[in-house]
Amino acid sequence: MDLKNVYFVIGTSYAGKSTIVKNLAKKHNGIALEENYHDEKLPELDSKEFPNLCYTRDLQDWHEFIRRTPDEYAGWIENVKKECEIVELGMLEELLAKPESKDKKIFVDTNICIETLHRISDEKHVLVMLSDPEISIHRFFDRPDPEKQFLYRLMLEEPDPQAALDNYREILTRICSKEAYDKLENSGFQKIYRDENRSQEETVRLAEEMLGLNG
Repeated sequence: MDLKNVYFVIGTSYAGKSTIVKNLAKKHNGIALEENYHDEKLPELDSKEFPNLCYTRDLQDWHEFIRRTPDEYAGWIENVKKECEIVELGMLEELLAKPESKDKKIFVDTNICIETLHRISDEKHVLVMLSDPEISIHRFFDRPDPEKQFLYRLMLEEPDPQAALDNYREILTRICSKEAYDKLENSGFQKIYRDENRSQEETVRLAEEMLGLNG
């Protein structure tokens, strides 16, 4: 693939990945591949080839989802990322082959791993966005998006809601670990740290400078 017009954004939760992808695409008349863009392919995936991605698609009782142990959940998340990478790269290849994508800048909120990004891209086309891991753990259910509120309601329906919430907090602690944060911080790519005092416009300008988009 010719990825000279493709810009990847990776990082932690609550760091502003989705917002920066949308804002950069809007400002540069580009294409935004937003968070979980692989969901578009989910209905057609083979559960034998992509068992972890298809887990939620084929789930009969969502209470099973929140009852998993932190170890089970963390293992599933890692396997989902690997499967997402295959699907997302395939979708990107399809998009780049379309005439309407020619010469368009593409901004991708992605699950593609650091090692693969080093292989297919470079420091001027990958941005890491980071927020304090504690924010992701303690503010997870503060977000108004339907997915997180759905999970929260499921926990409240459990026989012991507090135990369900505590279990999920432990899950988030595993996922948002210092080890995961350090890996992103030491990825070798340019980084933007979450700053509540910085406006969206300022963050866009900072990202443009790092990605060489303001020339």
